[in-house]
Amino acid sequence: MTKIRPAKLDERLDSGGPPFVLDIRPRTDFQQTAIENSHNVPVYTDLQSGDETTLRDRLDEIPRDRDVVVVCKLGMVAKRATAVLDEEGYDAATLLGGISGWNGYQAGTLGYKLRSLRWKYL
Repeated sequence: MTKIRPAKLDERLDSGGPPFVLDIRPRTDFQQTAIENSHNVPVYTDLQSGDETTLRDRLDEIPRDRDVVVVCKLGMVAKRATAVLDEEGYDAATLLGGISGWNGYQAGTLGYKLRSLRWKYL
């Protein structure tokens, strides 16, 4: 399963062919903070409980002609979504650290910097 660091996602978002950012968190969480131009398909709760049906039923909302980066709170549930997308033939990756990692990257927090060092060895 592919993973992408927040800094790499930021680079890709500024490129000529940015990925489709799929935020699976509940709508209220997405409305509070989200990556610019990301798309919300709120299947987090279902995936967290092991139910992939809702995501599979909403695949028509996710383009097949672009790379997909999946975002959740911390990255754990996004791994499940990424696995489903991989099974369905998408080129998908999980954002390491989820929206928390993204926000830490954007703010340049010490916590993010420490996690980033750890990710180098994953």
